[in-house]
Order: sequence, then C-alpha cells, then structure tokens
Amino acid sequence: MDAKLSLSTSLKKPSGTSLLILLILLSLLLASLFACMAGRFPEASFEILIPMGISALISAGLGYGVVPVLRRLKTGQVIQEDGPQTHLKKAGTPTMGGVFFVPVAVIVATVWSGFAPNAIATSVLTLAYLGIGWFDDWQILRQKSNKGISPPMKLALQILVAVLFCLWTLWSQPERITDITLPGNLVLPLGVLFWALAGFVLVAESNATNLTDGVDGLAAGTVAIAFLGLAALVAPTSPELTIFCACMSGGCLGFVVHNRNPATVFMGDTGSLALGAAIAAVGILGGKLWGLFVVSGIFFVESLSVIAQVSYYKATKGPDGKGKRLLKMAPLHHHLELSGWSETQIVGAFYLINAGLALLAVVLS
Repeated sequence: MDAKLSLSTSLKKPSGTSLLILLILLSLLLASLFACMAGRFPEASFEILIPMGISALISAGLGYGVVPVLRRLKTGQVIQEDGPQTHLKKAGTPTMGGVFFVPVAVIVATVWSGFAPNAIATSVLTLAYLGIGWFDDWQILRQKSNKGISPPMKLALQILVAVLFCLWTLWSQPERITDITLPGNLVLPLGVLFWALAGFVLVAESNATNLTDGVDGLAAGTVAIAFLGLAALVAPTSPELTIFCACMSGGCLGFVVHNRNPATVFMGDTGSLALGAAIAAVGILGGKLWGLFVVSGIFFVESLSVIAQVSYYKATKGPDGKGKRLLKMAPLHHHLELSGWSETQIVGAFYLINAGLALLAVVLS
C-alpha cells in the first residue's frame, strides 16, 4: 500500500531530475526542428547542438566550483515573508548564479560566431543587463532585504542600456527594415516608432523574465526553450544569432543542473535580467518581433498576471485602504502554488507550454 502511494505521489509530482530530462528532450526536439527547417538534417543540427552542448557542459561543470564559493561568500537569498510559506525553507540558498552561466554562454557564442558584430553587440547588451542585475542583488544582500536598488534607478539603467543598443543598431545598420511581419504576411510599417518599440521590448522582456524566476528551474528552463525557438526563426538570415541562441540555451541547461528542485543556487536578477534582454535583442536584430512575442508567451502571461493583480487591487480599494485580490498571489506561478500545485508540476507544465509556443512561432513564421 505504501509503495503504491509512493509511486502515485512520484507520478503526480515529478522530481527535479525528471524535469531536467524533460527539458533536455524538449531542447533536442526543438534543435531537430531547426535542422529540418534548414533542410540539411542531420548536418544542420550540429550547427547548434555542438555550441549548445559546449555551453551546457562548461556551465554545469563550472557550477560545481562556483556554487560553494557563493555559499562561502554568504550570498544567501533573502526570502519574502509575504510569499508562499513553502519558500521560507529556501532562505540562505546562494543567489547571483547568473555570474557563472551567462558569461560562459556569451563567450562561447562570441568565439563560435567568429566575433560577428551582431553576436558581440548582443553579448555586450546581455552583460550590461547582467551588471544591472548584479548591482541589484548585491544591494539586496548588503541591506538584507528584498528592496535592492530603487525601482526608478533600476528602470533608468535598463532604459539607458536599451537606448544605447538601439542607437548602435541604427548607426551600424541604417538600412534595417523597420516593418513587423505578422501572420498571413501582413506587414505593419512602423518607421521611427520601431525604435521606441524596440527599447520598450528590451526593458519589458528583461523584467518579464525576472518575474518568471520564482520557482526552481522555471525561468532557466523556459528561457532555454525560448532561445531554441528563436534560433529556428532567425536561422535563415542570421547564423550568428542562431549560434548565440544555441549557446544561451546551453548555458541555461547547464544552470538547471544546479537550479532544478531542490535548487542549490538561484540565478537572481543577475541572471534573469540578462536572459530577458538577450532574448529581446535577438528578436530585434533578427527582425522577428512577432516571433519573439509568441515564444515569450509564458513571460508575457506572468507579467500580465502581476499587472492585473495590482490593477484589480487598486480598483477595488475601499475606505479602509484595502482592495480585493484577483489571484491568490502574483505572478501566476505563485497563484498555482497556493492553489495546490507543486513546484515541479508548475515547471513541467510551463516547459511543455513553452515548447508548444516555440513550435507555434515557427509554424506562424
């Protein structure tokens, strides 16, 4: 009887290792999709599998040395007391994990692409957002609170880097098409408004990915899948960005080795802001803003859940200054947790959904 109960529980609540295997299988599926799109299967698969594998192996291996160092430096995560109570036991888990897997992916991508300008620019942008995230994480640890740097300063730094990136793109690629192609070959000409949208996307995507990073393995895994979907979209026109996506996906896979439930390290803002900015940069430089929106569906919904929660609370605020809550807690993954879902169930479901979105983005392109 106990054995049956144990088996039933394991089926309902997959382990962190099984989720890692699921993520690897989904990644291989999307990599094969890229190869089929390129029309040179199996040769084309090596164009992304090798750099992706190298980034994954180096990131995973490096983690075994860096995580203990982060622990000795006392970079333990400060857990919000008003969050899910099950998260309180995670207090003290090292954060700032982005410092080891993001630079690995960036370096491999830059070298493997032959130091292509687009790969370098995207890498610099990624490291700049990593720096913003690190500064925020460091302030949180220093103050032993969840406040970090002030929201206005954080937003200002993100906007500044986004503007510089857009100006570089405009200067280096003055002939760039500023139209957005929607499904059905519907073209939306934006002209100069394209750059305002591009800047907004960079800031919004980095913050959306940051909001998604709240459950072990969730952000890193969904981002790994999103990067492979983007790799397939930009492959026909931007091989250097394809390599960048493969390396970033591999870096995330290597990080999940340490971040799967129960996590031994968190990526922190150091990682999440960098990953979101990197995804956005690929979509902008690759001319795939619509595809970027589709593969980022999970991040969009997570952000939307926070906006809806705050808006509803303010709209229903009574004389006592208290309002009603649309969700049990935002972002959405916390609502699911408080509704009885386990962390691994949430992560597994989100992996599958994001893989479906990646496939949908390719079909619609």
